[in-house]
Amino acid sequence: MGDDRDDRDDRDDRAVYEVLDERFRTGRCTLGDQRLETLHTGSRWAEGPLYVPAARFLLWSDIPNDRLLRWDETTGTVGVFRSPAGFPNGNTLDGQGRLVTCEQGNRRVTRTEHDGSVTVVADRYRGKRLNSPNDAAVASDGSIWFSDPDFGIVSDYEGHRADSEIGACNVYRADPDSGEVTQVADGFRGPNGVIFSDDERRLFVSDSRAGQIRVFDVRENGTLSDGEVFAECPAGFDNIRLDDAGRLWAAALADGVHCYDADGTLIGRLRVPETVANIRFGGARRNRLFIAASTTLYSLVMSVTGPPSQRR
Repeated sequence: MGDDRDDRDDRDDRAVYEVLDERFRTGRCTLGDQRLETLHTGSRWAEGPLYVPAARFLLWSDIPNDRLLRWDETTGTVGVFRSPAGFPNGNTLDGQGRLVTCEQGNRRVTRTEHDGSVTVVADRYRGKRLNSPNDAAVASDGSIWFSDPDFGIVSDYEGHRADSEIGACNVYRADPDSGEVTQVADGFRGPNGVIFSDDERRLFVSDSRAGQIRVFDVRENGTLSDGEVFAECPAGFDNIRLDDAGRLWAAALADGVHCYDADGTLIGRLRVPETVANIRFGGARRNRLFIAASTTLYSLVMSVTGPPSQRR
């Protein structure tokens, strides 16, 4: 039955899976749910889904409404986790299970401690205010790497209109001991998603305005190589995720969710009826893909599995 269902996927325009290369089929990427499940609708612009395994809930950002929402996996209920929330965008967990949030409106990266207090991780670079941090990844040494486009300061829709003090959109690293913020990559038009490979030897960064995903080698001293283009898409990219087989999944905005083989080949696509902003693997078995798209939070239980660490 599985093979017959696969054959049906790339003929049916209503199917969620679109096979573009046989590796999408032979890699058993299409054997999960055949339709998207709607978990919640009514966001103004949904981003930043984060599954918290210990509590079995999902947080996500509703940026223009300045709030973090929470979906409870055991009951299916949705409530407000934090409001106001600094016009939050990307969320992740550090090695101690603490929430790390990129607050576009407050122009900073914060960490929510276990007692509920909020610690500022980074809000300036060389004395100048950051633009509007967008997405973050936490390395095993505790350092926090984050993108800093100007999306939250170009208007009052997703933050507060302001001039950039830095005058560029870069990627930074916040040191876990000193708190020092260093620039690790530049030359972006709109850096967005940030994700480490499983061995942390490479860092992937999407550039929304350039319609590219770039990949960098991570050096032992915490700096990056010059980087190269891993993938391109005219529709543009938002955030990106890796599965445990090394395939890269990308929120490709109006073009759904893209799946790239490790060599950069686009092998398949998930069709989504709204503009896809962010994705995240989660669930008890890490095989549930959460999709934040325009006004809606979708779910797809898949036959592929996300990486073991929620930090990345």
